[in-house]
Amino acid sequence: MKSSSSSSLSQDKFYINAHGGMGRLGSFLFYSLALTTVFSFFLLFSPNSVKILPKSSVHYDQGREKIEVEECDLFKGRWVPDFRGSQYTNWSCPTIPVSKNCFRHGRKDTDFLNWRWKPHNCDLPRFDAKQFLAFVRGKKLAFIGDSVARNHMESLLCLLSQEEVPIDAYKDSEDRHRIWYFADHDFTLSILWSKFLVLGEERVINGSSSGIYDLYLDKVDNRWASDLPYVDYAIISTAHWFFRPIHVHEGGKVIGCVFCNEPNVPPMDPLDAIGLAFRAILRYISQCKQCNKRKMLALFRTFSPAHFEHGAWDTGGSCNRTSPFSEKDIDYLGDFRWKLRNVQVREIERAREEAADGNKVFGVLDVTMAMLMRPDGHPGAFWDNKYMRGYNDCVHWCLPGPIDVWNDLLIQVLTKVGAGG
Repeated sequence: MKSSSSSSLSQDKFYINAHGGMGRLGSFLFYSLALTTVFSFFLLFSPNSVKILPKSSVHYDQGREKIEVEECDLFKGRWVPDFRGSQYTNWSCPTIPVSKNCFRHGRKDTDFLNWRWKPHNCDLPRFDAKQFLAFVRGKKLAFIGDSVARNHMESLLCLLSQEEVPIDAYKDSEDRHRIWYFADHDFTLSILWSKFLVLGEERVINGSSSGIYDLYLDKVDNRWASDLPYVDYAIISTAHWFFRPIHVHEGGKVIGCVFCNEPNVPPMDPLDAIGLAFRAILRYISQCKQCNKRKMLALFRTFSPAHFEHGAWDTGGSCNRTSPFSEKDIDYLGDFRWKLRNVQVREIERAREEAADGNKVFGVLDVTMAMLMRPDGHPGAFWDNKYMRGYNDCVHWCLPGPIDVWNDLLIQVLTKVGAGG
C-alpha cells in the first residue's frame, strides 16, 4: 500500500450535483463524457483516494445525493484466487525456522499460496513493508504468547526482511526469547514466549514431567511481564495450552479443574479457563503503573484454529487438504473454535470499557474466521521435527502461507487503532 493511499475517507461525504442542464443533446453528452473522465481520473490518482474500499449507504438531502462512507469489517470475508503468490520464499527469507519450511521438507503443492483474503464489501491491501517500518520507526513491538505467536512473528520477520535485513540481536538459552533489530528504522521486534500468559507451573511427579498444570489467575508470567513497560506495541495471544489437565487457582484456592475429574474439585470448561486468564491479563495490563512511561497499544489476536482430521495430534490426526474451505463449509454456531473466539472478543471488549487510563489502548486482531477456512495451510507431515517424528503439525502454519494475511490485517489495525481510530 503506497503512502498516497493512506488517508481514510470513512467520515468524508461526497455531494453529487443533481441539477440538470439544458441544451442540445450533443453538448450534454460531450460534457457528461468529459465530466466522467475527469472524475474517474480523480478517483484513480487523487492523494486522498480510499485505502480500504468501504460499503456505502445512500441518503438524500435537499435535492442532493449524500453518500456516507461506512467502515468495512476486515475480519469477515472469504478467500479468493490470487496468483501473485507470496511476497517472499524460503530462499529469500533465511529466518524461516526448519519446522515451518514446508517446501524444504517435501511439500509439492503450491496452490495454497494463490489465495488472498477478501473482506465483504471492501478490499484488504497487501502488506507494505516500507509503510510498516515507517510507522514503527523508533518503536518496540513484541509478540507475547506461545509457539503460534512466534509463528506470527516469523511471518512478519520474513515480510520486513524483504525491505531491510535485521540484526539478530538476542537469543536466550532456550530460544524462547528472541530480539531482532532493524537499525535503519531504529525498530525492535521481539517474541516473549509464554504458555498461559498468567503463571502456569507443571507438576513434577517422581522426577518427571506430568503434563498436569497449576494455573494462578492472580499472578502473571513474569517472563513477559517484566518487559512489558518497555513495549510500544504488544501483540498478545494464548489458547492452545489450555486443552490439558489444569488446576485453576485464584485467591489461594482451586476454583476449578480442566480435564481432571477429581473428587471435590469443580470441573471447568477450557473456554471458561481461557476467558478467566484473558480477563486477568487484560486487568493486569490496564492497571500496570510501570507501563505508564509510554503509551502502549495492546492487540489481542483471537484463536488460530487447528485442523486435525481423522484423529487428534497423538492419535493419527492429519491435515492433507490442498485448498481452502468456503464460508458454507464452516458451522460457526456449532464450532467450539468459534465459541472460543467469542469468549476472547468478549473479554477484550470488557477491557476497553474498563480501561483505567488513556495510556493503554486495547484492540482486536480477529483472525479466526479467515483461518477456519484454511485447513490447507499447515505443515502437516512436512515439518521434520526430530522430537516428534510420525506426528502431523496441524496447529502451526507453513511459511510462506496463509498466516501472512495476519500481517496484512496487522498493519491496518495498527495504523487505525494506533492513530486513535
